[in-house]
Amino acid sequence: MTLFGRSFHPRLGTSIAALSMLAVLLGLGTWQLVRLEWKQSLINERQLRWQAPALMLPQDLSDQAALVHRKVIARGHYLHDRELYLPGRSYKGTAGVGMVTPFVLEDGRTLMVYRGWVPEKRKDPETRPEGNPEGEIEVVGVLLPGGWHGSDWFQPENAPERNAWFFVDPAQMAVAVGAGNAIAPLYLGLYRDDAEANLPFTAPPPMDLRNDHLQYAITWYALAIALIVIYVIFHLDPQRKKGGSEA
Repeated sequence: MTLFGRSFHPRLGTSIAALSMLAVLLGLGTWQLVRLEWKQSLINERQLRWQAPALMLPQDLSDQAALVHRKVIARGHYLHDRELYLPGRSYKGTAGVGMVTPFVLEDGRTLMVYRGWVPEKRKDPETRPEGNPEGEIEVVGVLLPGGWHGSDWFQPENAPERNAWFFVDPAQMAVAVGAGNAIAPLYLGLYRDDAEANLPFTAPPPMDLRNDHLQYAITWYALAIALIVIYVIFHLDPQRKKGGSEA
């Protein structure tokens, strides 16, 4: 057999190995395309829920899948003396902490509210009274799932005894502050139009998800093409076949 004017002699062993590797690479590339479609669908769903009109926080929260990332309105009052802190958070390059405050609803349930970010030096609530509304108020935010959402290998342990929380765990937080009838595992990510009017600074919860699946797919397919090129070169006779297209 000739190829590019040279003798081409594929070997059985290397051909089987190359075909196996090629199947794996193409399979991985196709799987990443499937993941790309799934991730884009998830992003679109989040954005649609975010853009929908806010609804009153339902009494029945059993259908959590339908409520996550929905914008809701809740009425009640904060327990400012029981603030909880998430260390190591930054805002526009400035170090500080994230802040969660128990919010007692009109019906007596307690909802954990991630209120935003404060710099380390303003961690004490007495240094920012203008941002701590008293009495019955109405808040707007997005319902979010609590718990650790990263790899289990890297999951840190919350330290309630030091009031240091590395992720929001509504049930554990409720126990730490002695809040009864707590809502879990959902919590509220606060949203304000005047995000930087006073501390804590707030920002809309991220509706986009990391979506690198197209780059991954291209990488796997490129490796498949490279494998084919190497396979062909490996089995080509280094000398052109007599009578070929030599000048």
